[in-house]
Amino acid sequence: MKISLKKRKLKNGKLSLYLEFYKGYSIDSNGKKKHNRDFEYLKLYLQENPTTPQEKKENKETLLLAEKILTIKQADHIKGKFNIKDNEKSKTLFLDYYIKLKEERYESRANYGNWDAALKHIERYCPPQKMLRDVDEDFVKGFKKHLSKEAKTKGGTPLSQNSKYTYFNKLRAALREAYNEGYLDTNVIKSVKGFEQGESTREYLTYSELQAMATANCKYPIMKNAFLFSCLTGLRWSDINKMIWSEVRDEDTGSRIIFRQKKTDGLEYLYISEQARDLLGERENESDRVFTGLKYGAHFNAEILRWCMRAGITKHITFHSARHTNAVLLLENGADIYTVSKRLGHKELRTTEIYAKIIDTKMKEAANIIPELKIEL
Repeated sequence: MKISLKKRKLKNGKLSLYLEFYKGYSIDSNGKKKHNRDFEYLKLYLQENPTTPQEKKENKETLLLAEKILTIKQADHIKGKFNIKDNEKSKTLFLDYYIKLKEERYESRANYGNWDAALKHIERYCPPQKMLRDVDEDFVKGFKKHLSKEAKTKGGTPLSQNSKYTYFNKLRAALREAYNEGYLDTNVIKSVKGFEQGESTREYLTYSELQAMATANCKYPIMKNAFLFSCLTGLRWSDINKMIWSEVRDEDTGSRIIFRQKKTDGLEYLYISEQARDLLGERENESDRVFTGLKYGAHFNAEILRWCMRAGITKHITFHSARHTNAVLLLENGADIYTVSKRLGHKELRTTEIYAKIIDTKMKEAANIIPELKIEL
């Protein structure tokens, strides 16, 4: 593998420095050469055409730092290639290393939250002075047992299956990265099986229940509009709450929302129905929030339940149930699963397949396939 320092010009005129890891090439079935490269952006920048002494000085210092990083990466590669052990790395405290990885994920709020929640259980299990060199397969198995037998929620109850699955996977991810970066000599997680992921209940509204909600009184009209908008579009609370008018495009062929998902940071182009557009109301300043005054908290959540009761619905409905409702109604009315997956912004189709299981028409038909019995009670 060849590691090189490269530059890429940005729109703002600066040069972004990054490392290229060239791993050779392969030939596909058509005889076409395919190069195998990985990249690591250093978050270091140069002025393309420095004019002042200060800019030239900063460029020189930044380039020197980048070259030092390149040297370290090249040295690490050589150590790995010839199995040269880095004793200093192995002396790193495991908790310090885990916290470092957690902080690197700060920009991804949902993922950061999971790493932080797992840390609380890891700290209860792992001795503070535990070094990475002392982490072995028994340590991993012990943490798995700890999550199953001893770990508790804030309320003092055992962890759910999905919580155990998530927290154990964070430990596995940290140790996998430690192995890849040369902090561990062996892949200690290789032979330790993780928890099975539990299948959570996705509460949703049927079409008739949604119609009842639409006509029932809600104390907060802004919340009612936002909830119904989510039912018609599948948008998450976080994306609805932050939506501003510049993201709403009224075009000749209809309306759509162009936004960046808060959870995944993916850019989405979502067409919406005319009725969904009507729920947004009259257009205001481009920088204004669409749903002004929308709040999230116990008070508003309780009002959703009271609103459901007025509509004659006894299900435990939350704002997120609106997103589930959208998926189920789309599939029930003929939308293919790939389209539903794209509209919901799922990265993997298997996430959407859970909704297909909910409306499995063949299973519904099978329930009534046996002829009726003449039963005497």
